[in-house]
Amino acid sequence: MTNLIGARIKALREERNLSQDELARIFGFKDRQTVSAIETGERRLSAEELLIAVRELGAPLDYFTDPFRLVGEGRFNWRQSGVPAQVLGAYERVAGQIIAAFRTLGTEVGEKPPLVRHSLRLTKNARFEDAAEAGERFAAEHKLGDVPAQRLAEVMERDLNVLVLMVTPSHAGVSGAACRLPDLDVVLINRDEVPGRRHFDLAHELFHILTWDAMPPVHVEDATETGGANRVEQLANAFASALLMPSRIVKAAADWRTLRGDALIAELNATADRLEVTSTALLWRLVSLGLLDKAEGRAVPTEAIRNNGHPTGLFADKRTAGRPPLFSKRFVEIVARAVEEGRVSIRKIAGLLGLSVDDLGDLFAAHGVPAPYEL
Repeated sequence: MTNLIGARIKALREERNLSQDELARIFGFKDRQTVSAIETGERRLSAEELLIAVRELGAPLDYFTDPFRLVGEGRFNWRQSGVPAQVLGAYERVAGQIIAAFRTLGTEVGEKPPLVRHSLRLTKNARFEDAAEAGERFAAEHKLGDVPAQRLAEVMERDLNVLVLMVTPSHAGVSGAACRLPDLDVVLINRDEVPGRRHFDLAHELFHILTWDAMPPVHVEDATETGGANRVEQLANAFASALLMPSRIVKAAADWRTLRGDALIAELNATADRLEVTSTALLWRLVSLGLLDKAEGRAVPTEAIRNNGHPTGLFADKRTAGRPPLFSKRFVEIVARAVEEGRVSIRKIAGLLGLSVDDLGDLFAAHGVPAPYEL
């Protein structure tokens, strides 16, 4: 709790643009070193001092003490398209609550954070070819097979200890996010996106998780598979493309240099469906591998390959068919154990996750997790 309160004191101080000296005067401390010790968790805040924080900083008591909040601890990278800042900020708080629930309940049922974090030896100065090579090596070393998209989430959770959560954001323009906490890495993916977009977002955010310390990502980025506003996002796209579409598989799929017109479009869509990526991502992977000229790539009509060949209107009605269940099996197993052990009530956790009690029962069933006794 000491570290929790300290982190939130710091977050609120920075939000209010207060220096440590100014906060020290508010509390009546002699110097800013006391504030620094509180923010780093080296010194406890007394009950009287906590009440001063509530009164003088204008925040409710549970802002400082509720473990089912994520304040001042997690850093997010959001992939989105046209989401208003206020809407995204509100959903970040919802996502933080879900992540905090996993962190808190996992600790209470005995889950231990990983001893080491995996990383890529890349910096901002890396070439796009270096990022692509890293993607190919990741797919090979983790034995992702001929369709890497199918097992990527499983490998991220099992081998890298990255929590992968399928979510339904409050705005359709939210594609996903990566979140870095001191002892936990999380990737959130919009489960209502078409499969190819989901998989690309997952691989893209994996790059950010693996390179966070060397090149911290921006807070908000535009979701795109073909470019990016800055070099880090472009490197992430190169990594994701190569991971999901290794060169040996792409080159063996067809004699790309001989295909033109309708034949090229048909093979693009068919191969993209097999690899569970979007046809647009595959098209530009071909260009990057030199299997298709850039001019030929630009000449391919986007409406013919959008959403793996499905016209937008037709595919929109099928979006929810076969979409993954909410969150992940690992997440649901932790929730079930916490309820079973009496760490949290079924109604409390349902409320935290924005579900009804009946919905929560369906969630357990969807992941094949036995329902706790309370259900």
